[in-house]
Amino acid sequence: MGKKDMAVKDHPKNVSSKKNFTIRLVGIAAVVMFTLMMLYQKKDRVTGYYSSYKGKSYMDSGDYIYPSRVQYPRNENDKEKAAFVTLVRDRDLYNLVDAIKHVEDRFNKNYNYDWVFLSETEFSQEFIDVTTALVTGKTKYGLIPEAEWTYPEWIDQKRCAEVREEMRKKEIIFGDMESYRFMCRYESGFFYRHETMDEYDWYWRVEPDIKLHCDINYDIFKFMRENNKKYGFTISIHEYEATIATLWNTTKKFMELYPEYLHENNMLDFISDDDGGSYNNCHFWSNFEIGALDFWRGEAYSKYFDFLDQAGGFFYERWGDAPVHSIAAALFLDRDEIHHFNDLGYFHNPFHSCPVDDVVRFENKCACDPNLDFTWKDFSCGVLFYTVNNLKKPDGWLEHVS
Repeated sequence: MGKKDMAVKDHPKNVSSKKNFTIRLVGIAAVVMFTLMMLYQKKDRVTGYYSSYKGKSYMDSGDYIYPSRVQYPRNENDKEKAAFVTLVRDRDLYNLVDAIKHVEDRFNKNYNYDWVFLSETEFSQEFIDVTTALVTGKTKYGLIPEAEWTYPEWIDQKRCAEVREEMRKKEIIFGDMESYRFMCRYESGFFYRHETMDEYDWYWRVEPDIKLHCDINYDIFKFMRENNKKYGFTISIHEYEATIATLWNTTKKFMELYPEYLHENNMLDFISDDDGGSYNNCHFWSNFEIGALDFWRGEAYSKYFDFLDQAGGFFYERWGDAPVHSIAAALFLDRDEIHHFNDLGYFHNPFHSCPVDDVVRFENKCACDPNLDFTWKDFSCGVLFYTVNNLKKPDGWLEHVS
């Protein structure tokens, strides 16, 4: 190398440039190292929080029976013959919108099940357009026959009016409402007969203003079929006795006439504390139901509903579809065919169902406070359901008893 080359190489400007380059290089390396360190620490914080649950997915645990094998349908032919069903008035559209979004976002966007809307009045084009846009499956709209949303010919309407006035004075919830009685009678004995429901074997009842708190990462209808379940619920509760004063005595008269319908492995001990002498008022809250339509369409329930209908308690008292459905399920089904969905997370004013087991809640991205879970509270029948069926209660349930 010549003197000229040495002079150029050793020039102060070149030395300064080299130092600046080195400093920049070191700076870049430090930033990269710092970034990697922070990412590692963030990853460590996240995974560390859940590390105690590693390998304990509730879907694979022997303590639960939600099978991970039930996955998204691969195509339309893999779906069950199932639909959501909602009894709703046109004016309740925007109370229903959020409920549909909850169900679609938490479950149905992956499964594309149909949705049936039923009403005693015609749906507007706005209702049809909005709900069609929200639902990933097909939407169907059914008009309830007038004969199913009125008084049967054997009912004394004057007596009905007197009962409603008496209940109004006593401030019995919904006691003075005529339309509420039509609704309870329809949900008890007619929704599953509507022609829009003919093609389905399974249904999931959804009402306005409900919320789903958790992701549902399995096909719930397949779960019902593959595990031989006929009726599923989230919340159980005691009924207001003043609304069903003669329901149990009427039921006992029916069972005396048709003892053959009582299943040998029934769940009488859930609805009666004295071997059938009286009703303890426990029932499944029917604003959420997932069930097999063939149960309601079957001989036992059909005769039971007709017997109750003739007795007039839907109008002379205020019999609700929840205790009617619950009593029928407890008496006519095998107890193993009734299932509590304690992993879904559900809200219907004023009660929440929220998984108290951290594993279930975190895995399903539940957006709910377990301290609000109603399952283990005094007015709930959750503890009784688990006790009479010898089911393992979730970890931490005792912390939520009150």
